[in-house]
Order: sequence, then C-alpha cells, then structure tokens
Amino acid sequence: MAKYSKEAGEKVEEAMHEMHEGKLKSGSSGQKVTNPKQAVAIGLSEARKEGAKVPKKAADKKK
Repeated sequence: MAKYSKEAGEKVEEAMHEMHEGKLKSGSSGQKVTNPKQAVAIGLSEARKEGAKVPKKAADKKK
C-alpha cells in the first residue's frame, strides 16, 4: 500500500470539510465540488504542490 505523509492526510481532511460545507470549488470550472473522490483528489493535489510525500498519480504510473 502506498504511504502518504501526515501533511497529505491533513490536506485531504481539509478538502473534505470544505466540500461538506459547500465551499470547495473545482479549479478548472469553478463549480462546487460534491463528489468525495474529487475532494480527495484536490486535497492530494494541493499536498503535492506543497511538497508533501504523496505517491505518484495513477496516470504517471502507467507510463
């Protein structure tokens, strides 16, 4: 199983809270996020940008 850093988990948790409050928006369209999987993806993406230890994206692994 892939290992995620504590910072990555906190970012995902933060994104989930924002989704439940209705404040989380999609980056590309600006629409409100309602899908929990999308919220997790946004949280992991933000963690990657900050340099947290997050395994590569699934698309990167296939190459």
